[in-house]
Amino acid sequence: MKKNVLLVFVFLFTTGIFTAKADEGMWLPLLIKRLNGVDLKKHGLHLTPEEIYSVNHASLKDAVVALGGGFCTGEIISDQGLMLTNHHCGFDAIQQNSTPEHDYLRDGFWAMNKQQEIPIPDLTVWFLDRMDDVTAQVLAGVTDDMTNEERAILVEKNIEAIIAKEKENGAKQKIQIKDFYNGNEYYMFKYNIFEDVRLVGAPPSSIGKFGGDTDNWMWPRHTGDFSMFRVYAGKDNAPAPYSAENKPYVPKHHLPVSLDGVGEGDFAMIIGYPGSTDRYLTSYGVKEAVEIEQPARVKVRRMKLDIMEEGMNKSQKVRIQYASKHAHVSNYWKYFLGQSQQLVKNHVYDKKKAIEDDFTKWANADETRKKKYGKALPLIEDFYSSNQAYVLPQVYFGEAIMRGPEVLGFAFKNFNPRTKLNKALQEGNKEAIAEAKQEILANADTYFKDYNTDIDKKLLAAMLKVYYDDIDKEFHPKALKKYYNKYNGDFNKLANDYFATSPFTSKEKLEKWLEDVTLEEINKDLAYDLTNSFIEMYYGKIAMPQQSSVDKIDEGKRLFIDGLRKMNPDKAYAPDANSTMRVTYGNVLSYEPKDGVIYKYYTTLKGVIEKDAHTTDKDDEFYVPQKLKDLYYSKDYGQYAEDGEIHVAFLSNNDITGGNSGSPVINAYGQLIGTAFDGNWEAMSGDIFFEPNIQRTISCDIRYVLFIIDKYAGAKHLVDEMTLVKNKPKKVMKRRKKQLKKLVKNGLYH
Repeated sequence: MKKNVLLVFVFLFTTGIFTAKADEGMWLPLLIKRLNGVDLKKHGLHLTPEEIYSVNHASLKDAVVALGGGFCTGEIISDQGLMLTNHHCGFDAIQQNSTPEHDYLRDGFWAMNKQQEIPIPDLTVWFLDRMDDVTAQVLAGVTDDMTNEERAILVEKNIEAIIAKEKENGAKQKIQIKDFYNGNEYYMFKYNIFEDVRLVGAPPSSIGKFGGDTDNWMWPRHTGDFSMFRVYAGKDNAPAPYSAENKPYVPKHHLPVSLDGVGEGDFAMIIGYPGSTDRYLTSYGVKEAVEIEQPARVKVRRMKLDIMEEGMNKSQKVRIQYASKHAHVSNYWKYFLGQSQQLVKNHVYDKKKAIEDDFTKWANADETRKKKYGKALPLIEDFYSSNQAYVLPQVYFGEAIMRGPEVLGFAFKNFNPRTKLNKALQEGNKEAIAEAKQEILANADTYFKDYNTDIDKKLLAAMLKVYYDDIDKEFHPKALKKYYNKYNGDFNKLANDYFATSPFTSKEKLEKWLEDVTLEEINKDLAYDLTNSFIEMYYGKIAMPQQSSVDKIDEGKRLFIDGLRKMNPDKAYAPDANSTMRVTYGNVLSYEPKDGVIYKYYTTLKGVIEKDAHTTDKDDEFYVPQKLKDLYYSKDYGQYAEDGEIHVAFLSNNDITGGNSGSPVINAYGQLIGTAFDGNWEAMSGDIFFEPNIQRTISCDIRYVLFIIDKYAGAKHLVDEMTLVKNKPKKVMKRRKKQLKKLVKNGLYH
């Protein structure tokens, strides 16, 4: 009888009849024990909080790293410093080392020994040493009677004093102090930063980016989104600049790799460095995002993508040059497109308004509360009202100008009044002038390697035109008006004429121009003139007028968040993401995106074959390499299959955002089961309002990663480095049945 009941029990879960309660929150690991220790156990965790985060002993936090300070996350998976992250996180490094002759983007790259690993000069890996609550020290002397400006000055002074004291006491790590809950709390973070990082392996984009823009943010997903690096250390296993003498870093802890796979309801924990969320955004902010800001970003980014793609489709060289640039623009083009749609579909404005109505009633119910918190929402509303005129020009300034044509950024970056060359020319210091010129030329190689004049010329014409057409003339800089009149509004002619003589289209032209360059020539260059004029306009007509209203929203948000937490003292509110280490936990789970549709929690290699474009074009989003097809049809899966199938990706209801890309997905026993790489389309509004019924994290199953490394790439030596854990199938099934019972008992499924 028990056996029959259990079979029915498992059937119900695996057919999606039950849904799980997802828990919002990207939690500081320092606070896990106090805030979430009991809840973690209810979800199925078998570790103690100290095994997740500890200052005195090796813990999971010692195996999780921030790439470049937080643009992505990685995890250490061997005692030789081997690091796993997403393919799209390693994309820049792969692209920078690709050429038409050695196209690692298209063909993949695998170092068959450590001597073949490729140093990546600009990539750093940050290990968190410890975090501490320094709220009392940072807010020492702060009073409610202070203006926002007075408060900010004192807070900054206190932060500087804390860091100075740490340095005096011998701290050698990178120290950051960041605010939480919009300035209501502060925490200090100490990092050991490793500079010697080398590319070890990456699958071809046909695996690592399978599905491309079409599948981005979508489920079902079949992307092998991973790449591998190795962290190297100097003497005493300490951080050191690149040297051939460096040795692989020996970590305090590396993650064991589970071959047991995942089942519906399994515990799943993600530790990583989420970049930014805005969960305390008010209804006023939602309205502005949906109606003004995000449609503008989507429009301008789509224009840039169309121009890039036109050039990339003509040449393999150009495709490689612009692969990374295109990926950066494209990812958040689709993100903003999806977020604006889902904010409306998920009725986020109404949900925010309901919270604000409750807050107002609570604040007004007590005179003391009313005096302190009653002004919070009016301050926020006033900001959005007074700021509305600046939203479009601010978005277009950023998207079309500062992140538009590269020639504008290059001109200003290298020749503005604060640069070494400009200062030397002003002073007439010949030695300094010569030195500054050499520095510019030394950096020019990297710039021109990935530069195409035809694409940039079209970008210049298109971005100037869209700014001129869409933005009120009040925000047109003097130079834009001047060149519009000179060319009778023909920005294509402007771009053609400028690029015919521009010194910024090749290193040879730049070198010749620099020989006798003067301040007068710099100032009259069209690219420099335009950028300088745009920046003057921005500070004079946008940034400075906004300052008083920015102070209002800073104060309003700080009071609003503080009030919310006091209004609901029994609720644990997670702070917004800010590129610091966070823990999110939940369970592997299917979901129902709409009526009549159920998405199961995993995909398999069969789905890759079903999506096959049947093309020889390796750049097609759904091109499947022949070797991968051969492995599928021969069922040559090795030890990585489950029930005769290779699992590719899986879902969990963890709470993540950008920056979590590459984060380890860890099971109840502290073992690696996958690598997180995306969210789902139906919950694209999740950075602003968490949707517990549909919020999902998409992760690459670690067994697919191992299968590609071993069977596809023939790099089994990398798998041999890892600590693999595999239990007998009967033990795994027993665990899963016990876990399902536990979730139901704890009321986490209904």
